[in-house]
Amino acid sequence: MAERGRAAVGSVVFFVLAPGTTAGLVPWLITRWRGDAPSWAQAPGAVVTLAGTLLVVAAFVQFVVEGRGTPAPVAPTETLVVGGLYRWVRNPMYVGVAGAIAGQAVWFASAGVALWFVAFVAAVTTFVVLYEEPTLRSTYGAAYDEYAAAVHRWVPRLRPWRP
Repeated sequence: MAERGRAAVGSVVFFVLAPGTTAGLVPWLITRWRGDAPSWAQAPGAVVTLAGTLLVVAAFVQFVVEGRGTPAPVAPTETLVVGGLYRWVRNPMYVGVAGAIAGQAVWFASAGVALWFVAFVAAVTTFVVLYEEPTLRSTYGAAYDEYAAAVHRWVPRLRPWRP
């Protein structure tokens, strides 16, 4: 139980520092959450922002429940996390953060947030391909290879993967 408690605390701290900064603080610094979007664009932008945020929260919870660790590279999980949203897409946290950023770009009609979205996607893709995937492959071996072959990096499957 103490192990799960430490994982939960570590995940909350990482949540505030990583997605909280990239999908919350940075867009706020750009827009101060004000914009000129037409009213017909505000609701869809808000919905996409909320959906992205909920994806991130659900993915973080899955790490604590299934992986007994955190999403932070400095405190990785004991086991490969492949349940919950991870049965549909390999990187639901990044997809959720990108969705939250994209939603804010629409919600506030912000070219600055749209540029931040492009920079975020480029940085995350580089990190995933050059560091995260090789690290997961060396840590979890054949289990990760099987998972990566079955579940796409960014585009969700039509049906959940069952190992």
